[in-house]
Amino acid sequence: MKELGESFRAGLPLGRNVMLLHVDENGVAAFNKPAGVLSHPNTREDEPRSLLTAHYDFDGEFFQWDDGGVERRLWLLNRLDSATSGVILAAADETLAKEIRAEFKRRRIRKVYRAVVFGAPAIPAQFWRDTLTVERRGGMIRTGAGHIPCETQMSLVRRGVPGPAQRSLLKLEPHTGRSHQLRVQCAKRHLPIVGDATYGDFRGNREFARAMGTKRLFLHSEETIFRYEWKGRTWDFAARAPLPAEFEKAL
Repeated sequence: MKELGESFRAGLPLGRNVMLLHVDENGVAAFNKPAGVLSHPNTREDEPRSLLTAHYDFDGEFFQWDDGGVERRLWLLNRLDSATSGVILAAADETLAKEIRAEFKRRRIRKVYRAVVFGAPAIPAQFWRDTLTVERRGGMIRTGAGHIPCETQMSLVRRGVPGPAQRSLLKLEPHTGRSHQLRVQCAKRHLPIVGDATYGDFRGNREFARAMGTKRLFLHSEETIFRYEWKGRTWDFAARAPLPAEFEKAL
């Protein structure tokens, strides 16, 4: 397994500013994906701005590249919107990848996000329950009111300076994994995530961008923790991506 770890670090065609956070001895890996980087390329032209600058096979859900005459493959385990930064997972074994994806479906993967939102919650800790629908329109995803259950634990981390332009830092732990779930649930409670160009406060975003000089979405996948069974053993995996510096400046 030592050789596997070395190949991860030495031969990975990492995308721009992508960092390998951790790889265990079975080849389960966690990366820190910057905002603006794609989880995978949709076309060949997208490869330079993806997690790995390599070909992506949609049927097999894996990256593929040549490493000094050796064919390498890495199976993607989850995805983040391009605008969202933070922890994203992959595995070097196809069978193991299927097992961990099944853990996602069983809701046994703990994911923790941080978000900077406009305003401040009236209650510092709350369990959010909503019903949503997810639609694909011309290659775009849109989420709104519907019948699909979604749940998130919200905790207030810190309030910013009080006033009309107040912003707060939230800890968000989704218990379901619907597309755009956190963005929609925050917006529904009049706590739109800063920089959200789809569900957010458009005027607030423009004023914030002028004042701070950035247009990023302030949503970050901070931590992922889970346990999996492999080769007759139980393995624990945890990865944490540091909060981007601009989050602190936004409060």
